[in-house]
Amino acid sequence: MADIKGILFDKDGTLFDFHTSWGRWTLRFLEELAAGNAAKQRVLADALGFDIDKCRFKADSRVIAGTPDDIISDLLPHLPGASREGLLQSINHSTATAEMIEAAPLGPLLRGLLARGLVLGVATNDAEVPALAHLRAAKIEEHFEYVVGFDSGYGAKPAPGMCLGFCQKTGLDPSSVVMVGDSRHDLSAGRAAGMKTAAVLTGVATERDLAPFADVVMPHIGHLPAWLEDQTKQEERVSIAS
Repeated sequence: MADIKGILFDKDGTLFDFHTSWGRWTLRFLEELAAGNAAKQRVLADALGFDIDKCRFKADSRVIAGTPDDIISDLLPHLPGASREGLLQSINHSTATAEMIEAAPLGPLLRGLLARGLVLGVATNDAEVPALAHLRAAKIEEHFEYVVGFDSGYGAKPAPGMCLGFCQKTGLDPSSVVMVGDSRHDLSAGRAAGMKTAAVLTGVATERDLAPFADVVMPHIGHLPAWLEDQTKQEERVSIAS
């Protein structure tokens, strides 16, 4: 196993807890789209796979690992007169100001990873502008050498373009990078790029869902340093044995 030199994070459900971050935003956004019409709000919620009463996404919702384009495709049939471009602008503007709840204390975690000499990046199926806004609001943008969204020119996950772009940007071999995510899309993208994969359970998917696609499954990214330390010890044991 090659030494780990870089970590590429998904954003929603990985850096930020998915349900607590996006549940409240979705409830407000759908209320605005429905102009206060409760019945219409429920129709829109059903289209997105969102449970209004529990303020949580259902496990099969496309929102979990999808792009804003996917959200628009699900909503447009229920919004007569709305345009794809107008709805995209509305979503990007609204999501940029959504309050993100950290899955673990991010500042200390990321500073500790940088102190190890690791290169950090973010690859999200969100749009790039709101993604940068979320990182900026959390005061962690400066820790990442690479931040891309579905509209940054690398394609969207589960295709490996974002992951390969990180390697092109940093000069790292994919085998020395860990893709960290909360969905099969994240992990499949990492594996297709030749990266190691680490799953976290701060999204919607369960350990059973993610384990077949991951080298390790962790409750949240706060467990990442301990896993990296274990990987280092394994490398040392292999080096001594050889």
